[in-house]
Amino acid sequence: MNTVFDVIVIGGGQSGLATGYYLRRAKLNYLILDDREERGGAWQSAWDSLTLFSPAEHSSLPGWLMPRSEGPFPTRKEVIDYLTRYEERYGFPVQRPVRVNNIERQDGMFRLITTKGDFYARTVVAATGTWADPVIPDIEGREAFKGIQLHSARYKSPETFQGQKVLVVGEGNSGAQIMAEVSKYSREAKWATRKEPEFLPDEVDGHYLFNIATAKYRAEKEGKPFDRSKYNLGNIVVIPSVKEARSRDVLRSGGSFTRMYEEGVVWEDGTREAFDAVIWCTGFGYATSFLRNIARQDAKGIVKTDESRATEAPGLWLVGYGGWTGYASATLIGVNRTARQTVRQIEEYLKHTEAQIISGVENNR
Repeated sequence: MNTVFDVIVIGGGQSGLATGYYLRRAKLNYLILDDREERGGAWQSAWDSLTLFSPAEHSSLPGWLMPRSEGPFPTRKEVIDYLTRYEERYGFPVQRPVRVNNIERQDGMFRLITTKGDFYARTVVAATGTWADPVIPDIEGREAFKGIQLHSARYKSPETFQGQKVLVVGEGNSGAQIMAEVSKYSREAKWATRKEPEFLPDEVDGHYLFNIATAKYRAEKEGKPFDRSKYNLGNIVVIPSVKEARSRDVLRSGGSFTRMYEEGVVWEDGTREAFDAVIWCTGFGYATSFLRNIARQDAKGIVKTDESRATEAPGLWLVGYGGWTGYASATLIGVNRTARQTVRQIEEYLKHTEAQIISGVENNR
């Protein structure tokens, strides 16, 4: 007979582990399914030089502080090590690699159809993040381009582009960081953005942004106005590599292009320019396609939620996808509150549904 878990968490990265921490304390029968070969979540796929925006002391999951980093911000390697040791420390029941392809409702529970067979649960927590759903805009002529094209999700290091002419596309943090290091190795690097890049003050780091996000969340909950004119949370954080690149005057936008051709791009003024490679730093959708049978989604994969609880799919929660599933929930420190609240709601839901079953049995006697 198949085991029916109280909860199955889909995703073994930072959001799944934070949820597992509170599920462990709640003493629920739970399982975490992760589609990666190794521990560390999406950080395993990130580029080599990627760092957090906050110091280690402000970048921890619940229960155990991240060890102090060698530099001002924890590196990719240090974050992977922390997540690996965190999982080992608490002995979470994780099965990997297991990819969930679809979910169906069956006899009052969820049936998860995976690469390792079917799993059954009374509730489900999706914690798969965004990395598996990179977005590249539908630009005319993109398929005709004969050079290298890759999304930031597949970018690893600047040495790959030694001596090439490279176009970095996107005015966000990833665009600035990749432009900063590719410009040191390429023959020539240009930065294409839809608008002029905006940078936060040098002293602002991720911890500061988390505090702003918290203040915004509380103001909205209390129905009070919130003045966020001072700092736009979407502006670029000036980490050391970005600051260094700015001193070399390479973080200047070349503007936007309208289409591509075999050798390169056509800028807004009609000028053609050839490139060897294009790196798309154009963001991500949400890796939630496996929910398609149990929850309606928009084009980006967003499911209607009241914070992390799916409003149209009882028994489903989504953790760690950013603002629509809880303020700052896509960050290591921010997912703590969301995970804690989610597990409390799951406990209440399970008690309520169990009471309904008992009541139904008694009424049928």
